[in-house]
Amino acid sequence: MKIGNVDLGEHPVVLAPMEDVTDASFRILCHEAGAAMVTTEFVSSDGLVRDAAKAIAKMKTLEEEAPVAIQIYGNIPEAMVDAARMADRAAELAGGHGADVIDINFGCPVSKIAGRGAGSGMLREPDKLVAITKAVVEAVGKPVTVKTRLGWDDSSKIIVELSERLQDVGVAALTIHGRTRCQMYKGEADWTLIGAVKENPRMRIPVIGNGDINSAVRAREAFDRYGVDGIMVGRASFGRPWIFTEIRRYLDTGEELPPPSIADRVSLAKRHLQLSLDLKGPVTGVYEMRRHLSCYFKGLPDFKDTRIRLVTEKDPAEIFSTLDYVAARWGAEAPAASSVYGL
Repeated sequence: MKIGNVDLGEHPVVLAPMEDVTDASFRILCHEAGAAMVTTEFVSSDGLVRDAAKAIAKMKTLEEEAPVAIQIYGNIPEAMVDAARMADRAAELAGGHGADVIDINFGCPVSKIAGRGAGSGMLREPDKLVAITKAVVEAVGKPVTVKTRLGWDDSSKIIVELSERLQDVGVAALTIHGRTRCQMYKGEADWTLIGAVKENPRMRIPVIGNGDINSAVRAREAFDRYGVDGIMVGRASFGRPWIFTEIRRYLDTGEELPPPSIADRVSLAKRHLQLSLDLKGPVTGVYEMRRHLSCYFKGLPDFKDTRIRLVTEKDPAEIFSTLDYVAARWGAEAPAASSVYGL
């Protein structure tokens, strides 16, 4: 599967953009685990145009995570065009690798975004959505993709027609989350309309399916049953970047891998923490790792007090020490095949 000239291979598995989750340290781990492409946290077009330092910093990507998409969002056409041009020049403006792909977020359902007409809020104005997309495609040299949903609500599932219109204005690939905006993340994702988009004989661009891909078996089903060109994994990667290794192995060989051992998880958590410290410094690096450390060891018995230590401690040395304690206290089981996971 190709997005423009970016070759993602056969049956690619892509990391979804997630605010406060898909920072560079996490993207690197997911890339190493087998993600064919990763995506930044979404970047506000208004913030970029105002030269907001935080927004520009989000555009910094590294060679170790490539290929990578920079995702932008907004609802003001001029600001979106300016933001896309800045994303196109991300290596110059923010340093690092830059963007291989520019992705437009027309799918975020949270109220503070959709409520003001951005993200999935644009689904209530499909003509404007298409016009913004056309303007962005014409303004940049890199391939442009769109991530969106089935529609605003059950009475306006417009994705089949909208997909054609987006293709016609030059989108290089389309990612569809199988829920409406009003569903948020409730209920099961409806893949039948994603399949309908893919089956449309007019569609020529790659279609990437998103929603409830939480296992290797579900990933295989998405390809086999709905014919999508790629899949995107989001929430199932929280505290579980190795899901990309599990999916990739199952797609390629049919083998279901055993879960990584506690020792393997500790090893990965340490690497993740060190990357975060290296990229963000001891204060921000620790603070922004907390959301990840609270997820790495889900399901362990009698873990509450240790989890609290992991997510409240400020001293990196103490966090590393606590991780060593986790390995000693809960890691007595037979280790999984570390070589499989590369940990």
